[in-house]
Amino acid sequence: MEAVAADLERELFARGESEVPASLIGEKLMEALKALDPVAYIRFASVYRSFRDIESFREELAALLAK
Repeated sequence: MEAVAADLERELFARGESEVPASLIGEKLMEALKALDPVAYIRFASVYRSFRDIESFREELAALLAK
């Protein structure tokens, strides 16, 4: 996990911007988690995306399983 955070930090610093939107950080983190640990990804996504119902959660899980 430390490597994921370090890679993300490096990538964001390389952009050369003084501010980075939180939404970009969240999306980049979800991409990294999806590749690293699908369970960690779905847990993070369930909080980050604030699924409003079971169907939206199910759709995200189905998309993950389809890959």
